[in-house]
Amino acid sequence: MSVAEKIRTIAADARQASFAMAKLSSGAKNDLLMDMAMALINNAPHIIEENRKDLEAGKQRGLSAAMLDRLMLDSARVKGMADAIREVAALPDPVGEVTGMWKRPNDLMVGKMRIPLGVIGIIYESRPNVTSDAAALCLKSGNAVVLRGGSEAIYSNVAIARILKDELAKRDLPAAALSLIPFVEREGVTEMLKQEEFIDVIIPRGGESLIRFVVEHSKIPVIKHYKGVCHIFVDASADFDMASEIIINAKTQRPGVCNALETLLIHRDIAETFVPFIYQVLTGLNVELRGDDLFRQFAPQATPATEEDWHAEYLDLILSAAVVDGMDGAIDHINRYSSLHTESIITADYGNAQRFIREVNSGVVMVNASTRFSDGNQLGLGAEIGISTTKLHSFGPMGLTDLTTTKFIVYGAGQVRP
Repeated sequence: MSVAEKIRTIAADARQASFAMAKLSSGAKNDLLMDMAMALINNAPHIIEENRKDLEAGKQRGLSAAMLDRLMLDSARVKGMADAIREVAALPDPVGEVTGMWKRPNDLMVGKMRIPLGVIGIIYESRPNVTSDAAALCLKSGNAVVLRGGSEAIYSNVAIARILKDELAKRDLPAAALSLIPFVEREGVTEMLKQEEFIDVIIPRGGESLIRFVVEHSKIPVIKHYKGVCHIFVDASADFDMASEIIINAKTQRPGVCNALETLLIHRDIAETFVPFIYQVLTGLNVELRGDDLFRQFAPQATPATEEDWHAEYLDLILSAAVVDGMDGAIDHINRYSSLHTESIITADYGNAQRFIREVNSGVVMVNASTRFSDGNQLGLGAEIGISTTKLHSFGPMGLTDLTTTKFIVYGAGQVRP
């Protein structure tokens, strides 16, 4: 059987399995997830043994220390994976929720009810914990899932998926509800992206190059975000100490993640005092600042910013900075350069805070808070399947509810259309 035939079979089987998963009660899904979590704990030695094969192969391939760290599993990380599944089990089930009901003049009752999307395809890199996280979220929301992890984690992903699939089989549920493409040929991705007959949506998780490849080749709708060019605007009324703490956290806590701060905007009225202050604070933490001409008037040691800097997701201790003409300048800059991920304003002015919330239309918009809170778990979703910077059908961090859609439901008493 060719790669194309294998992928088509996997996708078709997942479609059939999705009908069974959509009918499961909340209690049955929660019991399944709790058993899956325990199975990971019980099989931790096997998972870690398989993970060592990936680590050894990664070292031979010259993977970076950061990549190897993301790849590595130990007993604590396996426990973390199990805990994440239990957290998903504890979340409210969105399936079957009636989100509205209204009465028409002819006495028809019309409403909307949440239903699973169907089959969700996840294409991801590096982190084997995504295998269990994505499986838990998709199954809890009544979907089937087709997983395609990176070649660097193939042994780990296969081991995790097999353990979780065994729990489906023990309950006489279709194992194809959780399918992992078990081979690493790039053709597996391209063929998966052709299965619009069976897969309802694709969610890629990884670097910008992976996501652009998926978008370019997919015949299936893709929920994506290319990068996180996150902004913080320090308003004229901002408390300097608060602003400093938020900026430090947003830029330096984990600079290599998509919700880290990449561009700092400063109100012209406070530039003379705030720019030297924040420049000294950040350079003391080994942050390289790249400023526009106005910023460099007050911090001449800063590197001159180029047009490319305003588009850059550095994922490093580098920060672009500009002085802007108040709210209008800040919003104009964000509208021009934002990747629609996360923006924050630091202000004591209620009116400016409300205007920023209304007029900045990224996936997450904040007031007096670090961009690092732009995360499904931190926002109360329990867990996230990914982040969307597209506005259809979800926007921002995606949790269980975002893995559902709605259908119209209509109750009548014999009405016919005149």
